[in-house]
Amino acid sequence: MQLGIIGLGRMGGNIARRLMANGHSCVVYDTKKSAVEELAKEGASGASDLSNFTAQLQKPRAVWIMLPAGEITENTIVELSALLQPGDVVIDGGNSWYRDDIRRAQMLRAKGVHFIDVGTSGGVWVLQRGYCMMIGGEPAVVKHLDPIFKTLGPGLGDIPRTPGREKLGGTAEQGYLHCGPNGAVHFVKMVHNGIEYGVMAAYAEGLGILRDANVGKQEHAIDAETTPLRDPEHYQYDLNLRDISEVWRRGSVIASWLLDLTAAALVKDPALAKFAGQVSDSGEGRWTIKAAIDEAVPVPVLSAALYQRFSSRGESDYQDKLLSAMRYYFGGHVEKTAK
Repeated sequence: MQLGIIGLGRMGGNIARRLMANGHSCVVYDTKKSAVEELAKEGASGASDLSNFTAQLQKPRAVWIMLPAGEITENTIVELSALLQPGDVVIDGGNSWYRDDIRRAQMLRAKGVHFIDVGTSGGVWVLQRGYCMMIGGEPAVVKHLDPIFKTLGPGLGDIPRTPGREKLGGTAEQGYLHCGPNGAVHFVKMVHNGIEYGVMAAYAEGLGILRDANVGKQEHAIDAETTPLRDPEHYQYDLNLRDISEVWRRGSVIASWLLDLTAAALVKDPALAKFAGQVSDSGEGRWTIKAAIDEAVPVPVLSAALYQRFSSRGESDYQDKLLSAMRYYFGGHVEKTAK
């Protein structure tokens, strides 16, 4: 099957490679000319602009957009819509807001163009592992694109089958699922990423406690501004986080792919010296919290994980200064110099 791909970054380029390795053909476009040229050398048909891109696609065209959510995706869909014809399909595989999906589907439907939204999970590992995909849109169009989704999905792999699952059928255990109409899938992916924030924060906080389990061996200031460490003899452990994260991978109830990646990172760089610790959030965590508020669903863990990302980037500096100012003015408390 032929697929056009717009956006050849960390994920889009490897989507093309996985498809071509399994017999599909790809027409590719990116504003970065070198990315197009690289994939052209590997067998893709490169395009110089969107007009040239659509001209190379067989009708009905299928176009997969793999761009950052927001204005760039919006502008690309608007420009592309003027070049497509009734029966063509636009697929948004980025982390778009689900409400944008609903609006974009309506806009394209007026032109006779179908819209499919796909939430993709798996990071940059699509070549080796395939993508977990959540799919939204018209059932007939999703079925037409099944060869693409089946190729990009991870398949059964070596994951044990869920007991009784073989009686249910469907594609979920192949790693892709039609979740519902436009918007449903990015709603699911939004919550998926909100959960991801919480899981990542839990690993980071837990390993942080283990890292500082030797605090009782350290010298501590004794002054009015510092709560003393009681029972320092209880915190005398020099723990090997590389080995702990590794042993947790082996049969532990908290084993996961995120833990696999954590263990690999600690083997490569135990001090994590290349990272500043300023953790970005690309929107899904915020949207998850907003949906939880609208639904009156309490999500204290996910909220705390999102706010911690803000703090990691220095967004709490002003509040922290105010706290210090209040302590100084009501009690003469002087800030201690950071270590």
